[in-house]
Amino acid sequence: MNHDAALVVFSGGQDSTTCLFWAKKRFRKVYALSFLYGQKHEKEVELARAIAEKAEVDFHVMDVSFVGRLGKNSLTDLSVKMDEEKPADSCPNTFVPGRNLFFLSIAAVYARELGVSHLVTGVSQTDFSGYPDCRDSFIKSLNVTLNLAMDEQFVIHTPLMWIDKAQTWALADELGVLDLVRNETLTCYNGIPGDGCGHCPACKLRREGLEKYLATKNKMKNGKER
Repeated sequence: MNHDAALVVFSGGQDSTTCLFWAKKRFRKVYALSFLYGQKHEKEVELARAIAEKAEVDFHVMDVSFVGRLGKNSLTDLSVKMDEEKPADSCPNTFVPGRNLFFLSIAAVYARELGVSHLVTGVSQTDFSGYPDCRDSFIKSLNVTLNLAMDEQFVIHTPLMWIDKAQTWALADELGVLDLVRNETLTCYNGIPGDGCGHCPACKLRREGLEKYLATKNKMKNGKER
């Protein structure tokens, strides 16, 4: 296994793009793996390919459309109206059951074929929107399971696990890719790049984080100029 290489689960959104450049700072060789799972906003994969080319990392796409057909959710089923707020007693219907379970499991098999032991994913428990497969406990459990299943020593890295969206913007800025992340990624569930539609859950979270970060950045800048 190559311990100086990493495979990033890469959607072309804010979080995974930040993680891609985080990985580039830490590993000599980086691969990016995107998935087509029947998502309505599949344009994200086109943007992911373009970002991977800019980042000069190897890019691969896998069609796993069965994932989107396994459960009823608003990201893969046109008949389901998207929740714009998280329901009080359940997951939002933007949750695609098993998505991260499948993505990371498939990524591990692919990484094994590449001889890569490090996996990187942009999940966050701080801003996890009620998705159970973004929690640290799930990632740690899956990491153990994958190692047992394939008799390997994979390490799943989650650079965003304990930071919020404002801190994720700060990390992108620190990595020198804030403008790229803001203008060239696709986080919007309605498929609109950059700042997006403004009203879907992903856009709201992204915008609130950006506004908070820019306000903090400007405050610090003004404080230094006095």
